[in-house]
Amino acid sequence: MDGVPEPHTGWTFLTNHARVLAAIADNHSARIRDIAAHCRLTERAVQKIIADLEQDGYLSHTREGRSNTYRIDPGKVLRHPAEAGLTVASLMTLLLQDEADRATNTTTRVRPHATT
Repeated sequence: MDGVPEPHTGWTFLTNHARVLAAIADNHSARIRDIAAHCRLTERAVQKIIADLEQDGYLSHTREGRSNTYRIDPGKVLRHPAEAGLTVASLMTLLLQDEADRATNTTTRVRPHATT
C-alpha cells in the first residue's frame, strides 16, 4: 500500500507520542504527512496522537492558511509517576540534542564499547 510505512516489530524505548512530539519540536509547521514518514507511522495514527496531545494540553495549533503551526507547552509535566517533575522541555532537549548529534556525527561517531 502506497504511503504506509513499513511496520516495526519488537519493542522500543520511546512511545509514538514522544516521537511525534519530538518531530513537531523539530519543525513546528511540519505536515502530518511528514511527521508520519519521519516517525514511521500512518497519517491517521499521527492525527490521533496529535489529538491526544492537544486534549491533555501538551500541544496546541493555529491554522495558517492551509497548514498548521504547532505550539508545545514546554512546562507541562510528563504523565507517568516515574517521571514526576520532569517537563516536556527536558524530554525534548534530550531527544532533539541526540538528533542533532546524530546528524552531525554520523561519520565520526565512535561506539562507546568498540575495541581496536
